[in-house]
Amino acid sequence: MVDAIVSPLLEQLISISLEEAREQMKLVVGIDNEVAKLKHNFLAIQAVLVDAEQRQFKEETVRLWLDQLKDVSYYMGDVLDEWNTARLKLRIEGVDALVPQRKVCSFLPAASCFGFSQTFQRRDIAVKIKAINGKLDDIAKQKDMYNFNVIRSTENSERIQSTSLIDVSEIRGRDEEKSSLKSKLLCESSEEIINDIQIITIVGMGGIGKTTLAQFAYNDSDVFEYFDKRMWVCVSDPFDELRIAKAIIEALEGFVPTVGELNSLLESIRASLVGKKFLLILDDMWTDDYSKWEPFHYCLKNGVRGSKILVTTRKETVARMMESIHVISIKELSEQEC
Repeated sequence: MVDAIVSPLLEQLISISLEEAREQMKLVVGIDNEVAKLKHNFLAIQAVLVDAEQRQFKEETVRLWLDQLKDVSYYMGDVLDEWNTARLKLRIEGVDALVPQRKVCSFLPAASCFGFSQTFQRRDIAVKIKAINGKLDDIAKQKDMYNFNVIRSTENSERIQSTSLIDVSEIRGRDEEKSSLKSKLLCESSEEIINDIQIITIVGMGGIGKTTLAQFAYNDSDVFEYFDKRMWVCVSDPFDELRIAKAIIEALEGFVPTVGELNSLLESIRASLVGKKFLLILDDMWTDDYSKWEPFHYCLKNGVRGSKILVTTRKETVARMMESIHVISIKELSEQEC
């Protein structure tokens, strides 16, 4: 479970730092060494997590060590979200966001009257990252006390395929998210006139309940009545275009196509969607490469107004790449909901 938290954190950290390095305007400067140190610590800790999670049921001290790591990881996720949001705001507002705006401040030092909010936010993120590094340093040092074995996770090679099947009556908690998702799926807004099809993305760390939320929506009776066709595809990693296209056709037509050309498969999907309002759920999406998604996006536009695509992913970059109209970020359940 903890590895499911740490792995996407590492991906998000690497993604943000790479994007920051490529851009001309940096939001947070002077922390390259801190970010490199974060990556090093997370990678060192990740290497022993399989053994640690196996031992936590028999060793209380190991469980407490994992709890410390989990707390720091959640906080790190919040800081990365804050950093990413600030970067997006900077990208929208442009260089003016970093240029001090003249103000009249008779009761503050002159330097404090210029660009105070931007400067404060940049320093605040840098301070938080340094504080996280301090805590992570302690956790990384503690791991050596337990003599953990380095065991590589087989998650990538043996990823379990999800299905739409679930007993909706057994789903507990997430009432707010369930209500919000359902209303977005059943709503026909003016945005659909501009956007040929609405894409809704559920974002959250591994094991937090994204797939369960999608299963709830898929099996809801009102959702069932609203759409002419419902399709469930477990995308996973890597993004296999042929397998995904065949899975969509099988859900639409009830048979597995024998053709092996992607273009023919996409043409078949396009023809099958004419005059139909559909719901396509793409579960466990990893790729944020638009060139892989683009051909599907074009052929799926043949559905009628009100059609929706629901995506679940650990990566915010996927939601941005797919130009999602709505992004639902889900966090860990509270103790009352568990």
